[in-house]
Amino acid sequence: MKLFFRAAELLSHLAFKQITKNSLLLAAGLFCLGAAAQEQDTIQKMDEVLVQSVRATAQSPVTFSNITKQELAPRNLGQDIPILLNYLPSVVTTTDAGNGFGYTYIRVRGSDASRINVTLNGIPYNDAESQGTFWVNMGDFASSVQSIQLQRGVGTSTNGAGAFGARLNLLTDSYETEAGGEVSNSFGSFNSRKHTVKFTTGLLGDKFELAGRLSNIYSDGYVDRAFSDLKSYYLQGTYLSGGTLIKALAFGGTEKTYQAWNGLDAETLRNARRFNPSGVYTDEAGNTRFYDNETDNYQQDHYQLHWSQRLNPNWNTNVALHYTIGKGYYENYRDDADFADYGLGPRPGETSTIGDLITQKWLDNDFYGTTFSANYNKGAWNVNLGGAYNKYEGDHFGNVIWSQFSQSTRPDDRYYSDVATKTDFNIYAKANWQITKWFNLFADMQYRTVNYEADGVMADPVDDTFDFFNPKAGATFTLNQNNNIYASYARANREPRRDDYENGSFKPEELNDFELGWRYSASNVKINVNGYYMRYKNQLVLTGALNDVGAPIYTNSGDSYRLGIEADAAIALGSRFVIRPNISVSRNKNIDFYFQRDGVLQNLGETNIAFSPSLIAGNVFTYIPIKNLQISLLSKIVGDQYMGNIDSQGSKLKGYSVSDLNLSYEFATKTFIKSITISGLVNNIFDYQYESNGYFYTYDDDWSVPGSVTTLEGAGYYPQAGINFLLGATVKF
Repeated sequence: MKLFFRAAELLSHLAFKQITKNSLLLAAGLFCLGAAAQEQDTIQKMDEVLVQSVRATAQSPVTFSNITKQELAPRNLGQDIPILLNYLPSVVTTTDAGNGFGYTYIRVRGSDASRINVTLNGIPYNDAESQGTFWVNMGDFASSVQSIQLQRGVGTSTNGAGAFGARLNLLTDSYETEAGGEVSNSFGSFNSRKHTVKFTTGLLGDKFELAGRLSNIYSDGYVDRAFSDLKSYYLQGTYLSGGTLIKALAFGGTEKTYQAWNGLDAETLRNARRFNPSGVYTDEAGNTRFYDNETDNYQQDHYQLHWSQRLNPNWNTNVALHYTIGKGYYENYRDDADFADYGLGPRPGETSTIGDLITQKWLDNDFYGTTFSANYNKGAWNVNLGGAYNKYEGDHFGNVIWSQFSQSTRPDDRYYSDVATKTDFNIYAKANWQITKWFNLFADMQYRTVNYEADGVMADPVDDTFDFFNPKAGATFTLNQNNNIYASYARANREPRRDDYENGSFKPEELNDFELGWRYSASNVKINVNGYYMRYKNQLVLTGALNDVGAPIYTNSGDSYRLGIEADAAIALGSRFVIRPNISVSRNKNIDFYFQRDGVLQNLGETNIAFSPSLIAGNVFTYIPIKNLQISLLSKIVGDQYMGNIDSQGSKLKGYSVSDLNLSYEFATKTFIKSITISGLVNNIFDYQYESNGYFYTYDDDWSVPGSVTTLEGAGYYPQAGINFLLGATVKF
């Protein structure tokens, strides 16, 4: 297997040395690839072929939700993509800054973002080592998204890390046939603002289009000093002719955010819920001060080149090359640090080995590869063959840039440095077979092999290879034109993350997912009801604790399961009212969970899985009193949840219920301005004080009473903003 990786690596290096990091050259190069194009068909949106291989359809025995650009637009006023998806079934979101800007997070069926497979046009987006998704690196990306599909559970085979809670696939903007532009501005509470400019040339000569976006987002945040300063761009070139679609994309951005990942203890939460302990230190006079550059700084740039070809009415193919480069650091003031931990000693004449330091922890990484697929659709058969090869190369290092009493340092002096590489190859084949008009069979097989090499993670270097086989099968039975029933089984396997190795949890996980659902679709009513049973082996569950940079710590829990029922609907009540309710009721349990309390290992039996509320409900009630005016009341209910796995009352995070009010009105014009849309969003209209996230930890006191051990507990919380607003205007040309 290593021979395969080395051969693929050499080929990929040869290919990607030719990829330019200049987006204009990418767009120019794309136009040269259309020489063999066929005659242009009738104008038709072909972009869906970019995600055809990874998306589910109504015939798929998979539980999913689709969200369009039009549905996102009224609330797209600066808050990040996880917050915009908050009202989908089984979804819980949170944010460090408390108001939906900066670092935001999403959980689906209790699984956090590192366990949700995310692809952009079929290209993996999850960070290869942490497997997380950091939308803060691409501020305002929602403004360049055409549609989103959220598959709950394992879903269908796709590229990237295994899905242990959901798959999230984003399709970026389609091409436009006519030239146009768009300017959007929004302002709101906590000095929040978003500025966006978009343009498109339309199809020039019915074949070429160039389009782009520039965005700037800023917010002070609800939490003290939790500011976000995000700048981003998006540029695409499209060539369309007959059965050929070629797209070159360059997008990314820079972010500077003040850290707010430390949370608050219960007493501080009661007395000063907006307090931010990040950057706090005590000066020589004994005064409490805050370091003004306790910030996270990162730049990430993505390059994608897609070539989709319709070979004949039955066959089409898609191949893509991609390259992502990221580099950045976070800076910390270390109060009373031990010099030995940073490879330092005292200055000449000094005796103290403890003092204040300022450090920067850096990550410099590259991620590149190719994805490919072929689709055959004829008669009763719809078959998709595909796969991907991707490689990650990451440098981790830390610098001490200032010291109080230690020996002199230079900005490039490193107190640690290590390198990691990860290669990921997968192939899959999936097919829908329409046996009769009423009965459809689905089969999906994926083979995936992953190799991870790293130093500086454990005492010995890591060099692990994992081989996974992920079968899936299901059936859809169409009762009539309005009703169908589906059932499916899917297996997923997942490799450990970098942090899991550091925490001593390096077993791969296995999930067997069983889904049973009913869909009803009529002109004015759509209903989806499904049940699921997800059985895990060696699931890495959140312990509730955080490491020194606010990242959650996981542990292998042995056997565990998630059992639940989900229901959602869209009901039109006449021509003016639409209601979209959803509810999820679940049971999420560790089986025979062991915990060491007071120095004694105990079997706690069945315990609740951390951060897995048994009740999640939402509703969007929309009223359209007149043409072009839309008023929506959005509500979310999240039940109690434990922040640890030992069912301690001290780890319970109280449930909450919040509601937002969203208004949007479009003025149609007959000038060169096509339309003007005014949008307003009032979040948490009832000014409810709540915490949507937190952490829980335990430690053993073996010093207070000699010869005895007492297990102590602690918890922290992330407060969210009370009532706040955003108001925006979009002008389209």
